[in-house]
Amino acid sequence: MHIAKQKLEENIAEYILYMYQIEDVIRAYNFDVDAIMENYVQPQLPDESFSNQYRSWYNDLVRQMKLQKIEKSGHLFSLQEIIVELSYLHNTLLNMTKDHKYVSVYETANKYIEEFKLKSNLKDKNHLELAFHAMYMKLLLKLQQKEISAATEEAFDAMRIMLAYLSQAYRRMKAGDMNFLNN
Repeated sequence: MHIAKQKLEENIAEYILYMYQIEDVIRAYNFDVDAIMENYVQPQLPDESFSNQYRSWYNDLVRQMKLQKIEKSGHLFSLQEIIVELSYLHNTLLNMTKDHKYVSVYETANKYIEEFKLKSNLKDKNHLELAFHAMYMKLLLKLQQKEISAATEEAFDAMRIMLAYLSQAYRRMKAGDMNFLNN
């Protein structure tokens, strides 16, 4: 909960990936908040005084996931809304403002995103969603301590750089520090 709030404020890409992980944790524990608290949250809690806040947060997420019918797969509407915002920003940086740095990092990442799209079952996703799914896949591979080839690492790195740039632009946009009319 505190980690999510911090990531939401500081790095939107990390927030999305963290929340994908939390959705999977909730599913892995079959939406049982008591089990989540006992086995996942409590061992990581530095201070017991936060326990009720975490329980409330997980209860709310469980309620939202059930209400939104994403018990088996899918992502929270709030995450999907952020992806839409990021998609608009992505398209603005590429097509309206023609941000040279972003165009460059996107072009580098795009060939890997296209390759990932061909190899995945995510054909209906846009390039941004594909990049997030690829980064989440990398996280899962690392958690499983699976080896990642140098070529795959290069692809992940290109997508990571693109998402990092986009996250910084998103933060500036949300702070009102971007003026799209002057570009």
